[in-house]
Amino acid sequence: MTEFEIEAVSTLTPWLAHSMIALIHQLSSSASGPRNEDLESIIKSPATTLLIARTDQTLQGMLTLAIFRVPTGVRSIIEDVIVDERHRGLGIASALVREALAQAKTAGARTVDLTSRPSREAANRLYLKLGFEKRQTNVYRFAFEAT
Repeated sequence: MTEFEIEAVSTLTPWLAHSMIALIHQLSSSASGPRNEDLESIIKSPATTLLIARTDQTLQGMLTLAIFRVPTGVRSIIEDVIVDERHRGLGIASALVREALAQAKTAGARTVDLTSRPSREAANRLYLKLGFEKRQTNVYRFAFEAT
């Protein structure tokens, strides 16, 4: 099994930006890759943490953790969990999510939410295995028109 490290990104290098964009295309073929400015904004924001799994110069996976305060307490959301298809089945997603949960708990979050399409069967099984519960709620989305 290949060893990997989980770390929070504090500096965006050209290699990391390129690697992240390549991973995002594995999650969504319709999503346009973020610009470097977008990635820098995520890294610098006090509300978001970009966690990556890597070995030397190979980005194996990543996720974004958002922690924020609302009137009812501190909440947290995990978004864009992506593991490179060449490195799946090595426990990378599990390690990334566990690290995100630890950081959210330390920050005082009452809950951590995430969403996953039903077609992502392996991901859904993983989230249940890690202790997430499927919620009986309606998710609504308002889409702004593209300009």
